[in-house]
Amino acid sequence: MFLEVSQLQVAYAGRRQPAVRDVSFGLHAGDIGVLIGPSGCGKTTLLRAVAGLEPVTAGVIKLANQVVSSTTINVAPEVRQIGMVFQDYALFPHLNVGRNVGFGIHQLAKTERAQRIAEVLELVGLAGQEERFPHELSGGQQQRVALARALAPKPRLLLLDEPFSNLDVDLRERLAHEVRTILKAAKTTALFVTHDQLEAFAIGDTIGVMHEGQLHQWDDAYTLYHRPASRFVAEFIGHGVFTPATLIQVDQQVVVRTVLGDLSDMAECPLPSAFEDGECDVLLRADDIVHDDNAPVKAEIMRKAFRGSDFLYTLRLASGDTVMALVPSHHDHKIGEWIGIRAQVDHVVTFKRNQALAPASIA
Repeated sequence: MFLEVSQLQVAYAGRRQPAVRDVSFGLHAGDIGVLIGPSGCGKTTLLRAVAGLEPVTAGVIKLANQVVSSTTINVAPEVRQIGMVFQDYALFPHLNVGRNVGFGIHQLAKTERAQRIAEVLELVGLAGQEERFPHELSGGQQQRVALARALAPKPRLLLLDEPFSNLDVDLRERLAHEVRTILKAAKTTALFVTHDQLEAFAIGDTIGVMHEGQLHQWDDAYTLYHRPASRFVAEFIGHGVFTPATLIQVDQQVVVRTVLGDLSDMAECPLPSAFEDGECDVLLRADDIVHDDNAPVKAEIMRKAFRGSDFLYTLRLASGDTVMALVPSHHDHKIGEWIGIRAQVDHVVTFKRNQALAPASIA
């Protein structure tokens, strides 16, 4: 592992709970890690601790097998050779693009500095823009300049703190894909903070979900979605709701009995003995619910959100239970209408009935 964080804790005076507690994860050289979670969950504090801007109260941070943070060691940020990209870009308005990008490599000879500036500007798709000023650029271009400036000194690790938060939604995801391409081309190891799932999925090799200072899961996007380690991860990633269910054994097969009928033939379904009396909560995601006018189960449309190619419907069953369904947008029904639905579940996600949002242990 290039970056290793072990049992990390960061605490502030006057706060009852540490801002970051018992966090452990690793990042391979050349990989992009993402920390995601709601506001105030500790992800930016964790990023600042990795940068050396926050002292740790327990645990260890290593870079390339060297301890850079512990209760007794705190290597200065500039010695760690870490680059940072902030959400406000932090460009100097009175300096042109070339001088902004070259700010951190002033120790190089003039010719070498100019060559490096040209290299990174080409890398971020801004070749030949050295003489322009920040106010002449779009938000996306300014963010590229900030990225080029951070890459210019060839940092061992690049940290990005919600760098797209000031951009419109459509541009964020597109820029996230482009930044991933840039970082991979530069073979840069990076740790990225965001609260936007689409950004996280677009840019990250590995994604960590944080809540109340703890890291609930550190995994790839597919595993987070289909095999969440905690109830919080299951609820935070994607759209869906938990509904009561009972696991029963029928002819050597486990069946999940739900308000939408019996579910079977699913991957990695636990045995009924995993829960008391087989009773559990099962996660039904929006893409698990299919609109089918011929289905015996009917539900009332309570809310609808247009997503372009799809509608996200929030539906209430006659029992009072709520589910969500992602349906093609040509199925344009009005709020208050009753439609037929059925469950089509490939992966079952179950937790103890009314289980708290505690994280699972992470190796």
